[in-house]
Amino acid sequence: MSEILQSLQRDVDAALGGRLAGATADRGELTIEVAAADYAEAARLLRDHESLDFSLLVDLCVVDYEGFAEGTRRGARFAVVLHLLSVRRNRRLRVKVFCPDDGFPAVDSVIEVWPAANWFEREAFDLYGVVFRGHPDLRRILTDYGFMGHPFRKDFPISGHVEMRYDPAQRRVVYQPVTIEPREIVPRVVREDSYGAGKG
Repeated sequence: MSEILQSLQRDVDAALGGRLAGATADRGELTIEVAAADYAEAARLLRDHESLDFSLLVDLCVVDYEGFAEGTRRGARFAVVLHLLSVRRNRRLRVKVFCPDDGFPAVDSVIEVWPAANWFEREAFDLYGVVFRGHPDLRRILTDYGFMGHPFRKDFPISGHVEMRYDPAQRRVVYQPVTIEPREIVPRVVREDSYGAGKG
């Protein structure tokens, strides 16, 4: 680990103390893990602590670990991942928090810490089904309001469950079961026996 990352890890250790569940350095960035119960307070400390000053939330996303490492991985299925930037100190940090319940994945919202989390959390809810407790307007943002399920989950069927279309007879949009027939789309390659052989 570089001296820059070691210095950042020392500052994070000092600021979070017992709230820090783990830390790893990879590809020139430090990733820390906090427990779901400590997530909101850890976010506040990362923003407000003088030696850290992570004032900018660059991204918030979700990772679905279903089937990861060929199914040998143990632990929670869904992780919320924050990408933070300290403009004043020119430092980056990745924060990971696992949702404790796979059946109802939920963590606290960090909108009060970083207002930019608003649409990121709505997107994570829409596509993965992660609930952000305390979010003021947690509703779908990319899929239709009547959409069933969460399409970025690894167990979501590739063709979906329902499709919608405009029905000119009823003069409205209607929902119906998916009518797409699964098919093999691997191209067939035909080559002559002498393909690639030198001429002469």
